[in-house]
Amino acid sequence: MKLVTYVVSVWCLWLTVDASGPSERPNIVIIVADDLGWNDVSFHGSNQIPTPNIDALAYDGIILNRHYVPPLCTPSRASLMTGRHPMNIGMQDHVIISDEPWGLGLDQKLMPQYFREAGYRTHLVGKWHLGFFRRAYTPTFRGFDSHFGYLGPYIDYWDHSLQMNETSARGLDMRRNTDVNYSANGTYATNLFNDEAVRLVESHDKKQPLFLVLTHLAPHTGNEDDPMQAPVDEIEKFNHIKDPRRRILAAMISRIDAGVGKIYRALEKRSMLENSIILFFADNGAPTVGIHANSGSNYPLRGQKESPWEGGVRGAALIWSPLLTRKGVVSQQWIHVSDWLPTLGYAAGINIPPRGTAIDGQNQWKTLQSSTEQGRSVVMNNAHEQFIYSSYIKRDWKYVNGSSMEGHYDGWLGQLDEAGSPAAEDYYSRLASPTTIWSSLNLTRDQVEGIRNSAKVDCGNDIQQTPCEPLVSPCLFNIVDDPCERRNLAAQHPDVLRALEADVQHFRARGAKSRGQPSDSRANPALHNYTWTWWQDESSVKPNHNGPVASFIAAFQALVNLFVALFSRQ
Repeated sequence: MKLVTYVVSVWCLWLTVDASGPSERPNIVIIVADDLGWNDVSFHGSNQIPTPNIDALAYDGIILNRHYVPPLCTPSRASLMTGRHPMNIGMQDHVIISDEPWGLGLDQKLMPQYFREAGYRTHLVGKWHLGFFRRAYTPTFRGFDSHFGYLGPYIDYWDHSLQMNETSARGLDMRRNTDVNYSANGTYATNLFNDEAVRLVESHDKKQPLFLVLTHLAPHTGNEDDPMQAPVDEIEKFNHIKDPRRRILAAMISRIDAGVGKIYRALEKRSMLENSIILFFADNGAPTVGIHANSGSNYPLRGQKESPWEGGVRGAALIWSPLLTRKGVVSQQWIHVSDWLPTLGYAAGINIPPRGTAIDGQNQWKTLQSSTEQGRSVVMNNAHEQFIYSSYIKRDWKYVNGSSMEGHYDGWLGQLDEAGSPAAEDYYSRLASPTTIWSSLNLTRDQVEGIRNSAKVDCGNDIQQTPCEPLVSPCLFNIVDDPCERRNLAAQHPDVLRALEADVQHFRARGAKSRGQPSDSRANPALHNYTWTWWQDESSVKPNHNGPVASFIAAFQALVNLFVALFSRQ
C-alpha cells in the first residue's frame, strides 16, 4: 500500500509540473568550435573567411575580446564543465588520448548536473573528450540527458572513425547515448551535429528550459591520413584563398556558421529566442603549424595552440541574448572559460556556490551588463610543475616562463594573404543576405563598422621588438598596451616580475596532481568489434536518458508488473 501511495503522489506531482506552463528560466545554448583561430572569424576584421551568422550574433550581442581558455582541448572542456581551473582538478597537463584510462574526476559536479537539478533538459551534441575508459565517465552519467557524438579527441568527418596511432586499429567513435551509432556513416560530421542540435530544439518540451551544448569537431583536423575534410561544394566557395589547406579550413568553418544560423532560426520558430542565451567560443587557439595543423590563424596574436602565448589562450568568443541590457559592444573585460558555470547559473537563477579562489570561476553576469563593473583581474593559463611553461596575467601584466615544442610556436604565425579576399562591400552583402540571421536583428552597417573596428587587434609593423627568450629567462609584457607580446619589459620592471613569479609559485604549490595515466593496450578497438568503448567498465547500470518523466514511467511499469505477478499467483 505504501508503494501505491508513493507512486500516486509522484504522479500527482508530475501532473502539477506538466500544467505549470512554459519555463521562465532562460534557455542556454553553448556552441564550441574546436581549434578555431582568432583570425578565423570575420568579426575580428578579416574578410577572407566570412562568418555572417556568427558575426551577426557578435554585433548584436557582446564580443568578448579578452576571453581566455586553456591552450588544449581537454583542459578547456574540463574548465567549462566544472567552473574550476584545470590545474586545481588534475586536468592541466595534456589531452586524453583514447587509449589512456583517465578522465575528469567523478568527484567533480558538472555544469549539466546543476542545470538538470534546476529542471532543465540537458543535451550534449558532438565532442566529449573528458574520459570514457569506464562508462561512469561518459556524458549521460555526468548530467546530460542525452549525448549524440563522439567520446575521444577527433574523428574522420565522414566515417566517424579514429585512427589514434600505429599501435591501435581504426575504430568507430560515434554514439547515441551509450549505443554505438552506425547509421550516421557517410554524413559530414558538422552537418550531423548541426542537424541534431536543431532536432533537439524543434522537439523540446517548452515546459522545461533547455540546456544544449554543441561541441563541434570542426575545424580540428581528422585522422592523419586525411586531416582536412569538407564537402567539395563548400570548398569551391573559397577559391579566392590561395593556400589549399586554408581553403578547406574555410569550408569547415563555413559549415559551423551555417549551423549557428539554423539553431537561431529553430529557436526563433519555436518562440524560444526571447528567453535564450547563446554563447559561442573557441576552445583554444588554432594550430597553424605542427601537430594537427589546420592552417588556422591567430595573427596578429603571438603563438598558437599548445603554447603560453595569446594565440593559444585568447580565443574568439561572443555572447548573445535579449536578456543582456548592454549589447552591440566589444568587451575588454577579462573572462576565463571557468567563469561560465557561475555566470550562466546566475542568469538561470541557480545557486552555484562560489569556489572562493582567485583562479576559479567567477560570476561575470553583472560584468557583462556594465562597462565599468569590476570583474576578473587574474587569469592563470598554466603553472603546474609538470608542465613546461608558466603563463599568468594579473591586471595589465603578463608573465611567461618556459615554452612548448622547444620554442617552435613562439613566433607570430598565420599572417594572412588577403589578396583576392571579398571586398568590404561584398562582406556586408553576405552579412545582410536573406540566408543569414541578419534580417532578424536590428543592425545598421554604420553600427557594424564601428563594432568591427573596435574588435580588431592591430599591433602595427613598426613596433620595436624587445627580445623574449622564455626558455632562457622569464618575460614580462604589458598585455593591454602590447597584446601581441612584442616588448619584453622584464628588465625595466623587475619588481613586477618578482611579484607575478611569487603568485605563480603560490598557484603551483596548491595545484592538484595530474590525473594523466599511461596508455592501456586493452583499449584497442580490434578487441571491441572495432569500436572505441569503455574497456575498463565495471558497471552495468544504464543511464536515464529521459529525465524524471521516464523515471516515473519506469516506476509505474514496475508497479504494474508487480500487481500482475501477484494476481497471477492467486
